Amino acid sequence: MADKISVGGQAVLEGVMMRSPKAMVVAVRRPDGSMAQLDEQWRSISQRVPILKKPFLRGTVVLVESLMNGLQALSFSAKEAFPEEDDGSGGQLSDMELGITIAVAFVFAILLFVALPHAVAYFVGERFGMPIDTLGFHLVDGVVKVSILVAYILSISAMKDIRRVFQYHGAEHMSIHTYEADEELTVPNAKKYSTLHPRCGTAFLLLVLVVSVFLFAAVFPIFPPLSQSKWLNQALYIIIKIPLIFPIAGITYEIIKWGDRNRTNPLVKVIISPGLALQKLTTRKPTDDQLEVALFALKLALAREAKNE
Repeated sequence: MADKISVGGQAVLEGVMMRSPKAMVVAVRRPDGSMAQLDEQWRSISQRVPILKKPFLRGTVVLVESLMNGLQALSFSAKEAFPEEDDGSGGQLSDMELGITIAVAFVFAILLFVALPHAVAYFVGERFGMPIDTLGFHLVDGVVKVSILVAYILSISAMKDIRRVFQYHGAEHMSIHTYEADEELTVPNAKKYSTLHPRCGTAFLLLVLVVSVFLFAAVFPIFPPLSQSKWLNQALYIIIKIPLIFPIAGITYEIIKWGDRNRTNPLVKVIISPGLALQKLTTRKPTDDQLEVALFALKLALAREAKNE
């Protein structure tokens, strides 16, 4: 795999987005059975600012750019998969709409995965004598975060459209496994492979939550009380956690990359096993038609890579 182009993806509505170093491709199955495609050259900001390729910086770039690409891909897929609901805008988010969507998603994520778990950990800590400078406080915080993530996944998996997205998620992984095994990108070949993949975004999210426990436990003993008010003090601690998301993402990305290079290492297998287990909730076995869409997107991305060499 050392000489393979790194390709990642994301399931979208009735399709798959594939992104490689120089390509961002979306393939979507239309209601009439035909295939819609968005095939664009991709240039990461790290290509223009080389320092952002450095370890522990590149993870933050990948996180932000993946969010942007993912929203663009979802916008395109909604237009093509459900044309009767198109409002005539062409289906693509404008820069302003994309910025607003990202901002709203960011605020929602902060409330759900930072503020709420911190508040729960504070109340538990007050009851059992675990202030913020103890590991116990951050373990409670981490358990609450993981519980929210699992509960969220379980709740949305009851929706028919989301179950189909999970099938495309499985198809994305199976296609990438086929490519990494250097096999011809065909449906029969892809069907042999697992719907689970160690570089999955689901595994990344879970590992982010785990890394945050240890980083917060290392950082917060440094801070003295910031206010006489207990409530204001906790609010300030929550604010401090927000910029720490970026080094957490950087550290997590390096762990994921290391794990991907050393998949057969027994320690790596232990580290990635929770992420693979969580993927059993976010992936389903795809149909042949769904695998065909994922393979089509992957072929387009690889073709653009070859064209841009």
